[in-house]
Amino acid sequence: MNFCTSCGAAVALRIPDGDDRERFVCTVCEVIHYVNPRVIVGCVPVYEGRILLCKRAIEPRSGYWTLPAGFMENGETTVQGAARETWEEARARVTGLELYRVFDVPHINQVYMFYRCQVVNGEFGVGPESTETALYRQQDIPWDEIAFPVVQETLREYFADCESGHFPVRVSAIERRRPSSR
Repeated sequence: MNFCTSCGAAVALRIPDGDDRERFVCTVCEVIHYVNPRVIVGCVPVYEGRILLCKRAIEPRSGYWTLPAGFMENGETTVQGAARETWEEARARVTGLELYRVFDVPHINQVYMFYRCQVVNGEFGVGPESTETALYRQQDIPWDEIAFPVVQETLREYFADCESGHFPVRVSAIERRRPSSR
């Protein structure tokens, strides 16, 4: 950030009074500009035991499969955002959204929240951020073509939970992978 969104003056990194970390602070009006993690919301949409996946038409990871998810918008709840993203990417309406998986990814300043849900009437299509959508049984998922580690982990946990019939809410962190020193 270079300029204040309130007055247009330059900002500087400094620790404001009463704070414990550097923030962007306007050099003129002294407005503090907080830069906080982004929340990604999405669904694990299910229809007749199959999971709805989307093939990404956009970067990052264009051409790879993912669960429908994206950045939460201001003015919406996480449930509303997850349902909106599922509509935008897979043209599917969903119902019965239940929080299922939360990932903290501090090294990229993101939090992921996935909701289990049902695809209404099994109807879906292709939205502008997807090139293809499909319902997959576990054995048919293109595991080598899954876009993101959080999606792969969520899918594996979901299918394991299907076997037990118990779907706990899980919360974990994905820490930065350190390059191996050979």
